[in-house]
Amino acid sequence: MLLCGGVVRALRGRGAWRTLSTCSRMQSHHKKDLDVLDCSLPQYVCRLDTPLPDIPFVRELTNQQGELKDKERGDWKTLTKEEKLALYRLAHQYSYAEMRQGSSEWKTVLGGVFFLLGLSGVLVWWYRAYVFGPVPHTLSPDWIEKQTQRMIDMRVNPVHGFSAHWDYEKKQWK
Repeated sequence: MLLCGGVVRALRGRGAWRTLSTCSRMQSHHKKDLDVLDCSLPQYVCRLDTPLPDIPFVRELTNQQGELKDKERGDWKTLTKEEKLALYRLAHQYSYAEMRQGSSEWKTVLGGVFFLLGLSGVLVWWYRAYVFGPVPHTLSPDWIEKQTQRMIDMRVNPVHGFSAHWDYEKKQWK
């Protein structure tokens, strides 16, 4: 008990107690700068169903990009193909062809599914081999045949059940 009190006092003396404490009052003193997304401002969205995003992809332009934007205000016939592509990349992150391009994620998902199926197969085999005992004798075909004949002889549930499907005169199933 004295040792714990000494550790707490030592941590308090160095200021380390505040970082270890889970008390909300203590944690409120340690506000860290978090990158919080302000949802009231327009956001850039690059999706096939929203072809025109609210804001351009690049918001803070370099000097070279600024010169290109000034050149954009003029005649577009003077722009080269590379400059037009650079202007497009300032406004959009991906083209439609790039957005529609498939990914190889399906391989990872399929590999994970097969891994889990294999793991569950090994687990089922292990249970059958080492956990469960032998199959009871009541599940053998001879026992099931004798049990069925006994239920027919006893006329178990003769109206809507098992014995209702047995013809007692012909000694066969209806």
